[in-house]
Amino acid sequence: MTPAAAEASTESTPTGPPSGRRSARTGSTFAALRVRNFRIYATGQAFANTGVWVQNIALDWLTLELTGSPAAVGIAMALQFLPILLFGMHGGMIADRYPKRNILLVTQLCSASVATTLAVLTISGHITVGAIYAMALVGGFVVALDNPTRQSFVGEVVPAQYVRNAIALNAAVFQTTRLVGPAVSSVLIGTVGSGWAFAVNALLYVGPTITLASMRTAELHRTTPLLREKGQLRSALRYVRDRPHVGWTIALVGVFGTFGLNFPVVLTAMASETFHAGAGMYGTFNIVIAVGSIAGALIAGGRSHARLRLILLLGAAFGAAQTLAAFAPNLGTFTVILVLMGVTNLAFQAIANSSVQLWVDPEFRGRVMGLYVLVFMGGTPIGGPIIGWITEHVGVRAGMAVCGIVPLLAAVVLAGVLAARPALARRRRGAAVLAG
Repeated sequence: MTPAAAEASTESTPTGPPSGRRSARTGSTFAALRVRNFRIYATGQAFANTGVWVQNIALDWLTLELTGSPAAVGIAMALQFLPILLFGMHGGMIADRYPKRNILLVTQLCSASVATTLAVLTISGHITVGAIYAMALVGGFVVALDNPTRQSFVGEVVPAQYVRNAIALNAAVFQTTRLVGPAVSSVLIGTVGSGWAFAVNALLYVGPTITLASMRTAELHRTTPLLREKGQLRSALRYVRDRPHVGWTIALVGVFGTFGLNFPVVLTAMASETFHAGAGMYGTFNIVIAVGSIAGALIAGGRSHARLRLILLLGAAFGAAQTLAAFAPNLGTFTVILVLMGVTNLAFQAIANSSVQLWVDPEFRGRVMGLYVLVFMGGTPIGGPIIGWITEHVGVRAGMAVCGIVPLLAAVVLAGVLAARPALARRRRGAAVLAG
């Protein structure tokens, strides 16, 4: 694709609505819910995401109980992300080769097995930190396959004109479960113990398994399976290289995920050190961000198309909001800015995700989303320790400011590069004319 074509493709979604009348019809905030398969799929995701939050809170708490070491919690988190960093694109390649619905049915079973194993070991009193590490690693391998498959499967559940809205609504469902899951987990841990939290998660996986099995396969917009050949990962990388608007978006998402989303590090420190409060305040901060995130996802869902400049604007807005939050003079101001962080965070994520999916051809979608997930989630083990070191040795506000300034600068620099490209192209053409 030529630079001119790439720039043109950022002006509107290539596979989106071709007319203003169709845009008006498909631009509703809840448009994707008109599709029966998506309603069923979203219901299953509500169960699955609630279980993920229940298990994550319980796993972190249990690790801390067994070791008394926050570093051990960090190791468990790193082990969950390591397979994504190493095999994220391979998971996307598998998603391109085989029916995505069948893959997701297998990953639900595997995730339920991990949760069941943790439940049995914990309830029976045989759990060890080594077992936690092993299950975290196994779970990471499952996610490395599940996540890119799940991301690209949305494009098969709904027609192309509803993809952006469906992704935004999925994000809204995820953030809504973020309000419910941690609360359920806390109650279970405090009353019957972490083992039963794992058991509840295993039970909740029945929901997405049933919904996936009950979807009408004839109504799925399936792509032709990719035949096994050598060099398919390299061809996907070349595909992204030849479409700069896709590569730039993925690069910005990588910066965003590595530095911008270290909420567990900075918000715990802001709650305890800056505002001299406890775990309850940290929980409140997360709820406030989740409320803003739901609003951001719904705003994104109301858009039928988006330009690359909007993605850059939202990334810069999120960075600016987090920078302002770092220097908020009081708790009230800080809380208000957290809402803005939540709105811009999820609007950026939903629009960037849906745009990348709609900008790429269906046969490449699994591998490209594998790269997307690798860049977005794989940077967490890198950015987390860096922000943690700054927070501990320089100061809490400095750590949070870096989380905002880096994405802000990345968006501004990329906007400057894009603005300069037409002038550079004209200079090259002029030089070529003179040389000729």
